[in-house]
Amino acid sequence: MTRFKFLSAASAALLLAACSGGSPSELQPGTLVTVGPHCLTKAEVDSHMPAGLSAADSTAMARAYIQSWIDARLVTEVASDEVDMAEIDRLTEEYRVELIKAQYRRTMAMQASDGIFSDDSLKAFYQARQNEFILERPMLRGIYLKIRDDVPNLSILRRLYKSTRPEDMDRLEKESHTAVHYDYFRERWVSLDQLETKIPIDFTPQVTSSLQGGKPLDVHSGGFVYLLSVSEYLPVGSVMPFEAAEPLVRERLLTTRRMAYAARLRNELFNTALDREIVKFPSGFNPLK
Repeated sequence: MTRFKFLSAASAALLLAACSGGSPSELQPGTLVTVGPHCLTKAEVDSHMPAGLSAADSTAMARAYIQSWIDARLVTEVASDEVDMAEIDRLTEEYRVELIKAQYRRTMAMQASDGIFSDDSLKAFYQARQNEFILERPMLRGIYLKIRDDVPNLSILRRLYKSTRPEDMDRLEKESHTAVHYDYFRERWVSLDQLETKIPIDFTPQVTSSLQGGKPLDVHSGGFVYLLSVSEYLPVGSVMPFEAAEPLVRERLLTTRRMAYAARLRNELFNTALDREIVKFPSGFNPLK
């Protein structure tokens, strides 16, 4: 059985007999039960029954739906006599208005705020508010390698990773094929956190102080050699580099744009309402000005 067909002629007649109110001719076709002015039909129950149910499951689900429908209507027909419905109506309207406002603003803001900003606007915002973008963890530029301790060119790699000569960097690139991991980041900033997870030592204040001073790191552990040279180091409390701050700058700009748009939208809605005389000040005095 794929649909709600559990009602026999006798049970349907019993339900119809239980309906309060008028004669059968006044009821909607297929009426099962009424509560006050509300009427539940077999077609509505049937539309809520999923396909593929057994006869027993279909019967149980249909009965549960009918009971739930009756309970919901009894709340308004019986329980409403015991509560202040005027207050309920007021709260309902307030909530409805807030939902409409929120949805309307969200829709309009999404249309106006696509998150696209020019590089100049991002950099200008960053330059004007650098004190808002402060590092909580050190960042650095440099070179990192992880190498097996038995590779034949280990001594060459150890010499090259500390160099600043372009020709040495070209050779390092070629020699790095023996490295398990090679990362050249002298032209981009990396958080120290990322390197701490790769090198098996404790990054004590003494170690980080050495890195900040430009001293290369050479660690031998577990059959591997870990090399780290630092060309630039920014300690905690420094201004974030622009490339690290850019996601935050973009987010701040987007928030600012959306707030400005929401304010403009509010003014436009209000002025339109005034023009259409939806909002009126009968005394001729606008207390909002």
